Amino acid sequence: MLEHGGRLRAAARQYASFGDWTLADWLDLSTGINPCAYPVPAIDPACWQRLPEDDDGLEDAAAAYYGNPRLLAMPGSQVAIQLLPTLFAPLAVACLTPIYEEHPQAWRRAGHRLRRLQHASLTRALAVATPLVVLCNPNNPTASSVSADALLDAARQLQRRGGWLVVDEAFADAAPENGVCALAGSDVAPNLIVLRSLGKFFGLAGARVGFVFAAADKLESLRAAIGPWPLSGPARAVARQALADRSWQAQTRRHLAAAAARLAALLAPFGEIASTALFATLATPHAGSLCEHLARQAILLRHFPEHGLLRCGLPGGEAEWQRLADALASWIPGDADDGQDR
Repeated sequence: MLEHGGRLRAAARQYASFGDWTLADWLDLSTGINPCAYPVPAIDPACWQRLPEDDDGLEDAAAAYYGNPRLLAMPGSQVAIQLLPTLFAPLAVACLTPIYEEHPQAWRRAGHRLRRLQHASLTRALAVATPLVVLCNPNNPTASSVSADALLDAARQLQRRGGWLVVDEAFADAAPENGVCALAGSDVAPNLIVLRSLGKFFGLAGARVGFVFAAADKLESLRAAIGPWPLSGPARAVARQALADRSWQAQTRRHLAAAAARLAALLAPFGEIASTALFATLATPHAGSLCEHLARQAILLRHFPEHGLLRCGLPGGEAEWQRLADALASWIPGDADDGQDR
């Protein structure tokens, strides 16, 4: 099983000798989850007592928010990542890497022939003539992005040769103009499959709510694979309200834009920066040393040693911003040994 960000208890155990930190003292910047999450309202107690029902308004709220009724609610987009490869007969799959590693692992596990295109453009991916292309947009962990026009053009090119385009838009909510989920499975892009999640922008990772947008036959196959009641009643209730709350969404986009600019400026002296609204990625030969230095001060980032990258999420309140700034200011390259991927 792959390791991911957010393994806070493991980090606390590993660095217990560097300070008298409790778990609550740790600053977890390893995941790219919005630290100012959607404020979960009181939940009707009936949600805990009744089986979830598909006609409770969640799908309608999602269709309105994403602009596409061709959807299936999933218990997190991770389940879709694991199941999608099983819907295709074995074929060659191009993954634009670095990428969220669950994607290539799932396609390989399902028996597909994987082609990793390191730091390749979408144009390059199309040129290798594989029938299926997988990418994240914005990309995790590099923070690079592809325009909606380029994605739709790629879908058209793949369609002409009977291929498919799979786009993971887990971090797309803060800049919806770059998203293409509204056209997934439509006459314009019938071969486009898009994954979305409430875990990042909405900060509701623990609710495990995601959506797949695709043509009807793919959705039906996924529906059969996940079985009845894939989402809990409370998760459906919270997700429905979050998706319908346009005021909170607009305010959050403004807040994230300002916070992302602040984070990029804070990290810029330490290497080359690329950023999304929810995380910044630092490219530096000292990524491991800096990650180790911060962990010894109970600040958890995500290190990608094979790529020389360090991913940093957004701090929450002003005290967290100051704590990160102070820790960065105290770092001297070479003080800490290169850390391992966390």
